[in-house]
Amino acid sequence: MKKDEKPSGRRTILRIAAALGATATVGVLSSDRLTAPPGTAPEASGPAGRPAPGNSPVAGPPAGPAVGPQAGARLNPSSYRLQPMTAHAPPAFRRALPPVRQRPFLKMSGVGRSMVLTFDDGPDPRYTPEILATLRRYGCRAMFFVCGEMAVENQDLLREMAADGHVVGNHSWSHPLMPKLRPSRIRDELGSTSDLVEKVLGSAPLWYRAPFGAWNRHSFEIGAELGMEPLAWTVDTLDWKEPGTGSIVRGVLDGAAPGVVVLSHDAGGDRSQSVAALKRYLPELLDAGYSITVPRR
Repeated sequence: MKKDEKPSGRRTILRIAAALGATATVGVLSSDRLTAPPGTAPEASGPAGRPAPGNSPVAGPPAGPAVGPQAGARLNPSSYRLQPMTAHAPPAFRRALPPVRQRPFLKMSGVGRSMVLTFDDGPDPRYTPEILATLRRYGCRAMFFVCGEMAVENQDLLREMAADGHVVGNHSWSHPLMPKLRPSRIRDELGSTSDLVEKVLGSAPLWYRAPFGAWNRHSFEIGAELGMEPLAWTVDTLDWKEPGTGSIVRGVLDGAAPGVVVLSHDAGGDRSQSVAALKRYLPELLDAGYSITVPRR
């Protein structure tokens, strides 16, 4: 990130205040379901209408100064995402003194019979639109932890997320392993994505998630400086392994419980199973009496 693109001292103060505000609202969630406008139908899309993996359409570069680590040499979306470090997930959460935490939130407390659905690595024009359409069909909000390298090419999808009332979170710029980075690079990864989201949506993210679930002290400190709270997950759908739609559905339904945070992906590989699974487990969760919620800003 260029020196002149770093947040000003005033913005830093405001974001720290935002982090304190987010701390105070944890466990206080917004309305669990949205009312879809009469006559609204999900956007028509399906397997036949999706480009083949590796041929995703991308928009042209945004107007104005470059945004991102080492601006001027934009990182290309990787074809990857290394396997999440699920086996090394953080221990049970203990509340730290704000604004800097020592553990991420693993679930939401005091939310009744509610759950939080989260999607990482996007937005991807092959899969994100169908996920948004399904959530819209059932009047539900979710959290999308976006990567800057994907968001900069798909700003229309960021706007669609915000317009539908979803929470847009920060998942770094290029999905690196944070503990292996210098603090200055962590700041670039998180700060550049926050700057982009703020530029597109008018407000910076209040939540972030470390790639692979790999947190360290520097990422907590820098996230807090940028006004963000760390959120991990309770249930990993393992959709990044492409285990089959049925397996993803069973993972969500078996792990369903009040306050659970579900981890899924809308990019980073072939996510057609994730899209199909959401269409199956979301109505089942609602029929079972669960509400799908997001943190209130």
